Amino acid sequence: MDASATPDVLVTGIGAVSCLGGTADEFWAGLKAAAGRPTAVPGLTERVPDVLAYQVPDGVPATDAARAAHAAPGRATRFALSAAREAVADAGLEPREIAGAAVVIGTAGGEGGGREGDHSGTAQSTAEGPGDGDGDGDGVRGGAPAGTWEPVFSVAATVGAELGTFGPNISVSNACAASGYALSVAVDLIRRGEADTVLLGGAEGIAWVPPASFSRLGAADPEACRPFDAERRGTVFGEGAAVLVLQSPRAAAGRPAYGRVLGTAWSCDAHHPTAPDPGGEQPVRVARAALDGAGRTPGDIGCVIPHGTGTVQNDVIEYRVLREVLGDRAPATPLFSLKAFIGHTAGAAAAFAAVTAALIARHGEIPANVPLASPDPACPVRLPQDGPTPLEHPNLLVNAYAFGGSNFSMVFGGGAR
Repeated sequence: MDASATPDVLVTGIGAVSCLGGTADEFWAGLKAAAGRPTAVPGLTERVPDVLAYQVPDGVPATDAARAAHAAPGRATRFALSAAREAVADAGLEPREIAGAAVVIGTAGGEGGGREGDHSGTAQSTAEGPGDGDGDGDGVRGGAPAGTWEPVFSVAATVGAELGTFGPNISVSNACAASGYALSVAVDLIRRGEADTVLLGGAEGIAWVPPASFSRLGAADPEACRPFDAERRGTVFGEGAAVLVLQSPRAAAGRPAYGRVLGTAWSCDAHHPTAPDPGGEQPVRVARAALDGAGRTPGDIGCVIPHGTGTVQNDVIEYRVLREVLGDRAPATPLFSLKAFIGHTAGAAAAFAAVTAALIARHGEIPANVPLASPDPACPVRLPQDGPTPLEHPNLLVNAYAFGGSNFSMVFGGGAR
């Protein structure tokens, strides 16, 4: 399709709950201050000592930000509700617009953490540490009491129920590309005329199984998430939620916009259940398809927000992908290594990257990256670390990849089309 004829999809509101705080403003301030740090996971780190996580602070979000009517919400749902309410307020949506909106949420784990107990078969006890972070004193990381069944992938449904939306409601769960695929679904809903407003997001709550599994795979860094650092030893998980209000030009009329989703693409190479395809053919394909759909060239990209998990394979392959896609522009194009600030937020990673792209576009600058102790010569990407870098071109490329070979890329454009 001719990019000039593709209907615009504008971002008019954002919300975020992360280890950096409970709002998008706190998220941006934390990125500028490089404030994120991983901490021990109560009850898990005692059993698996190399496991840390970038966790949402206790008391965030406020308890009145999540009061699901049909069930006590778990961590991911509470984060998503808070971020969604912030995004709706940021966009200034009216009640009729909320009622007609669609909801599309990506999550890898859903509320699976609510089913995790200790090895004796009982729920996690508050005696094991500072609690579950719920603030309710029940010691259960999810919302359901022990022995009570609740659906795992209920985040999107609960957000829709709480906000009173009656448009399409879709949950997407394909590992760490979930909110990227969700974003593509949301864009399609608008471009096909099936929705004028979509609440698009990703949400995760720290559970025990994913980080413990990465530890068994030898892919958990015991210090921090350090993408592109020669000393990196794996990834470190994070939690939280990021939500964006996507709107058609008709719905967005009169509202200030952060920018536009210009192009998205997705694919699955199905190379291996956990390992990326070493050839990188499909990540190259989706990045080029996103650029083509956006009507942009490598020279138009002012910043890349890579998937960049901190695993040796991912970082090196993504460097090769960027070198192939951007060509001779690759050495000069700055990257913003988001996971070094907030960890790997799994199914929410692409939504967090999209919120970050919107903020970088609005402010016209790329925050300084977390300094690398020892840059890896096998992936010599440009990671400015000495202060904010001006965004020379108002277009950003966002990548997200996942187990099973799922690949996603987006081009986000600030300013005029």
